[in-house]
Formats: sequence, C-alpha cells, structure tokens
Amino acid sequence: MTAYLVVRAVVADPADRAAFDHWYRTEHLPDAVKAFDAISAMRGWSTLDPSVHTAFYRFDTLEAAQALADSPAICALIAEFDRVWDMRVVRTRDILPIADELKG
Repeated sequence: MTAYLVVRAVVADPADRAAFDHWYRTEHLPDAVKAFDAISAMRGWSTLDPSVHTAFYRFDTLEAAQALADSPAICALIAEFDRVWDMRVVRTRDILPIADELKG
C-alpha cells in the first residue's frame, strides 16, 4: 500500500516565505528524498492560507514511511531544519496510507 509522509509547515512571518521557499526547493526537498529513499516528493503552498507549506514524500509501503519516525535520517533533517529556521517555522508530520487511487 502506497503511503505518504506529510509535513505541514507554517511560515508565520511573510518576510521569511521567499527564503523558506528557495531553501526548501533547492536544499531540503532534495536532501529529504535522498535520505528517506522516497519514490518521489512534491510540495506547495496553500491558496487558502499563504503561510501554510505542505510537502509530500511518497513511499511504496506504509511500513517504509513508518520506519522514518525515529530514524537517523529524519532526526538529521529535523536538526538541520531547526538550525536554519529555529522556532520561526512550526511544523507537524503525519503518515497517510493511500486507501484508494484512481487514474483518469
């Protein structure tokens, strides 16, 4: 069963948005895909709340996504995120197993 690690970040200060966007696109997302051995990743900004950024990391199995929870790979990425953004960006993580997927 395919699963996603979903990371929701709130960039409260609009002055941080451009720098966060650039850093996530050019550094964090590529580093995370490699460290997690994810199939793919995608990210975007909410149109309803422009401070909300969400990233999705795709895995072949729920177990592969769940294995990241306390892994050295995610701990290293969390430490780097905290070093760069300190407490200016609050984030949450969730794992979403895909129950159904239709293709048109």
